Amino acid sequence: MKEGLKKQYLWAVFFLGMFLLNYPVLSIYDIPEIWLGIPVLYLLVFAFWFLMILLTYWVIKKTDQDKRV
Repeated sequence: MKEGLKKQYLWAVFFLGMFLLNYPVLSIYDIPEIWLGIPVLYLLVFAFWFLMILLTYWVIKKTDQDKRV
């Protein structure tokens, strides 16, 4: 993966995270319900956060693999 393309993917992940962890989207899940013993809002905040970490890791790993070849 080219360095410029890597930066574009990382910016896309950043803006996806900004969108998912911003007020209008989070207000959808602000309901008085509990899943697995955890309030839905808290569960989804950590799920979105974990998704952002996984996507960032995947982009960085994919870039490092292409440099070794």
